[in-house]
Formats: sequence, C-alpha cells, structure tokens
Amino acid sequence: MMINITAIVLTFNEETNIRACLESIKDVVSEIFIVDSGSTDNTLNIAKEYNCEIVSHPFENYSFQRNWALDNLSISNNWVLNLDADHRLTVELRNELKVIFDKNIPPAINGFLTSRRTIFMGKWIRFGGHYPTYHSVLFRKGKGYCEIKQYDQHFKVEGDLIKLKGDIIDVITDSLFNFTLRHNKWSSLEASELSSKLKGGDGVIESNRTGNAIQKRRYLKSVYEKFPLFFRPFIYFIVRYLFRLGFLDGTRGLIFHILQGFWFRFLVDAKVYELKKTPPPAS
Repeated sequence: MMINITAIVLTFNEETNIRACLESIKDVVSEIFIVDSGSTDNTLNIAKEYNCEIVSHPFENYSFQRNWALDNLSISNNWVLNLDADHRLTVELRNELKVIFDKNIPPAINGFLTSRRTIFMGKWIRFGGHYPTYHSVLFRKGKGYCEIKQYDQHFKVEGDLIKLKGDIIDVITDSLFNFTLRHNKWSSLEASELSSKLKGGDGVIESNRTGNAIQKRRYLKSVYEKFPLFFRPFIYFIVRYLFRLGFLDGTRGLIFHILQGFWFRFLVDAKVYELKKTPPPAS
C-alpha cells in the first residue's frame, strides 16, 4: 500500500547511498523528489531508475536547501518526509506508517517524531545517550520548516507531534577519513555560531526541560554550553561513555564515542577559542 506522503531527498555525490535510501521508500511513499546540488558521480543515473522527480538547486547550507525545497517543489501530498541520501526507513517504521495512515489522523497532529539509528563502521551505536535521538522529519505540508542554524538543525513543526516506534537508519560515514573531514567542517560552523551568539531568535527550537524530545535535548545542550571551554568535553565524554554506558558499544563504539563525543566537541571549543583570540584583520 502506497501512502500519500511526499519524500524529499537531498543529494550531492551520493552514489554509494542513494539506492538503499530509495529502496527503503519506493513502496511506501507515493511521490519522491530528489533535490540535487550538482552531483558529478552516478547519483542521478541511479535515481532515474526509480519513480522520482529530480530537481537541481545550488547548495548554500542545509537549512536553506530544506526550506527552498518545501517552498518551491510541486508537492502534491499533504504530508512531507525529509531525508538525506544516507537515511533508510526500517521495516518496522514502514509498517508502522502504513498502519497509522490507514486511519484518520487527528487534525491537531501535524507531525511525527522518529528516532535516528546511527550506524558507524557497520555497527548500530545503541548506548552513550546516542539512541534514541528524535527528529521531526515527517509533518503536514505547510506546518513545518527547518530552523535557520549553521549546525545541528532540526525541523520545527506547528502543532502536536506523535512519537513513532520505528527508526530511520542513519549511515553516518563510509570511512574514518570522511567522518573526520565532515566533522572538521561542522566544528567550524558550530564554533562560528557559538562565537557570534546566533543560537536564538525567531524560528529556532527553544530549549525546554519538560518539552518534547527535541526540546529536552536542546535544553541539555544549553546546560553543556554553560560549562567552561575545554573542561566540558571531558565531562561530556565521561558521562556519555561511563555513566550512559557507551562502553557497551564495543571497539567501534569506543572509536565513535571518542571521535564524536570528545574529539569533535574539543575541536569546537578550540575553534571558539581561536575565534576569540585571533585579532580582527587590519583595515
């Protein structure tokens, strides 16, 4: 049974990921848009094998690309599912969606929360507070948008959300080289945002200790940011790896939690420090 959902998939040189992504949604959603930002590999040739519409748009940042797609694509359904090429819907989530959309969804419900199941070096990272991590990637057309942030963007949905049991698989890297390359870039974006105090404002999801899953996580991050530079990565890693049982993820988990839970966060702090200490260029 196809569901009247429109999937929007962002791509750029994703030939290793796009087929698995499209395979996971081709029998579920009734409409698929590929929004590509200039792929030069085999991504678009693979996409053409599937019943999807391919649209090209230059990439500025994740927020702008998502919101451009929501505002400009000829979306024919009332529900929109936002994915990256390295995402896949689990069988459980596909079946759950078919059951839910076979019934009448209450008008007050404008979106759904789904958890990401992070796959790192072929392993599901289940511990260290990394699972479940919820995102509101499925919502009614016109009721959601991507908050304008340089890093760690979420979709903000007007109205009530329902938490789903099924997951979206997130294959976050094909190599440690690309993992560190991407996180080096992201650390610069977050450091710039932290230094310029552009974390708040209209349209950004507010932190709320008693709110939904996304607001609670944003609250915990706001607490983390109150700790001193360079001290907080150590505390975060200790809490994550020991108290939140990250060590149960094994050797690959050790690599992941050190790189993503300590090295990345320390690199952000180092770049914040650099931005504060580097004098402005002479005029």
